[in-house]
Amino acid sequence: MDDTPGLLPPALPALRAKAAGAGFTMSCDDRTGGLLAALAAARPAGRILELGTGAGEGSAWLLGGMDPDSRLISVELDPEVQAIAREHLGSDPRVTLVTGDGGSWLEQYRGEPFDLVFADTWPGKFTHLDRALELVAPGGIYLIDDLTPRPEWPAGHGAAVERLSARLADRADFRSVRMAWSTGLLMAVRSAA
Repeated sequence: MDDTPGLLPPALPALRAKAAGAGFTMSCDDRTGGLLAALAAARPAGRILELGTGAGEGSAWLLGGMDPDSRLISVELDPEVQAIAREHLGSDPRVTLVTGDGGSWLEQYRGEPFDLVFADTWPGKFTHLDRALELVAPGGIYLIDDLTPRPEWPAGHGAAVERLSARLADRADFRSVRMAWSTGLLMAVRSAA
């Protein structure tokens, strides 16, 4: 079975070329991207948060699934990497690109909750997890990737992934499923009650 998505975001080739030229190798996997687009499409007028813009490939997938009334906030620490996303996606009125520390942003954010939170960096995943989960609306989705072990992982990172998975599985206010697919995903849905 071919599990690659059929409809690629229009900005993806340019984003990939610029990311490669900048030496940025941590962009969103196509299968994860296809899932992001589908989840965004399932939320008309949705509020979406992405932690870790990177070069903007995940953002492009999210925007590809979003309707005209949906909004995306994407936060990235590295201004040089995010500049790639800004160049190719910044004119889309549905996206707000924030340059800054994701943990600080999470601590300071006082707006409405989100229908989808994609945590693709340490803040919101390995740090500030509880705050990120607080920002998921009832019935909303929290998604993380990059959970499949890789040779370049630092010592102890595998144990951190397992602790994270266990914390999410133990939460009574979320239903979670870990998927051995793409780069290793975990999706948790906040209970409506």
